[in-house]
Amino acid sequence: MTARPSRLSVLWQLAGVACIVAILSVMLPHAARAAALRVFIDLSTQEMQVRLDGRTLETWPVSTGRPGYGTPKGDFPVIRLAAKWYSRKYDNAPMPYSVFFRGGYAIHGTTEISKLGRPASHGCVRLHPDNARILFNLVRQHGAANTRISIHP
Repeated sequence: MTARPSRLSVLWQLAGVACIVAILSVMLPHAARAAALRVFIDLSTQEMQVRLDGRTLETWPVSTGRPGYGTPKGDFPVIRLAAKWYSRKYDNAPMPYSVFFRGGYAIHGTTEISKLGRPASHGCVRLHPDNARILFNLVRQHGAANTRISIHP
């Protein structure tokens, strides 16, 4: 017959586990949280900055909405990702590596590379396809829930 542990013994064991958890959460704060990926788009300079935990990883030229086709301004979560997408609204135009942030608006690659650096789109944020792939993979790696997109004048 095995002896049953006393209540006091069980309480001491639970207290020890609680102490270990508390110590680990103080010692390993970064392991317990996901990295924050931030995408900043400046409409006046037609430039995007990608930051991870406050450190700038990339700065790229973009094309945003031309006159009559504004790009939404504000702070947005990532709604969904699509590696291959075609515009249902604009003649099946390719939108590779789309990071959707509001309805049909997305950050995506473009074939019109010569127009990067000035407003040229129907409202989406266009990037060089190589840069769109990098951004897409960063969002996938760090998680859409940990990514915010800020678009300001």
